Amino acid sequence: MTVYLVTIPGTLLTELTPEARTRLVSALRPADPRGTELGVAEDLDILSFYSGSSAFALHVEVEASDTSSAVDKARDLASSALHGAGLDSGTAPLGDPVITGIAGE
Repeated sequence: MTVYLVTIPGTLLTELTPEARTRLVSALRPADPRGTELGVAEDLDILSFYSGSSAFALHVEVEASDTSSAVDKARDLASSALHGAGLDSGTAPLGDPVITGIAGE
C-alpha cells in the first residue's frame, strides 16, 4: 500500500460556523497530511481557505493500492467529514480530488 496526499477543492455556499469547522477538522484529523514528511515539508493544513473567497481545499492523506482507490477514499472521507459538520453537496460542493503527492509505502 502507498500513502497518497490528496487535495480536494470545494466552495462553501453557506457560512461555516466555528463549531462546524471544529467538527470538520476533527473528522479529518486521522488523515492529517502533517503525519508525513511531504505534508510537513509543504506545510499542509487539513483545511485551507483561499484569501477573500469561499473557496477551500481539503488536504488529506490516504493509504491505497493505486491512485484511483486513493481518489475514491479521499472523496468518501471528505464527504463524510462535511456531512458530520452539517454540510452537504448543496452547501459545500466538492471538485475533483487531485493526487498532490506520494509519501511512500
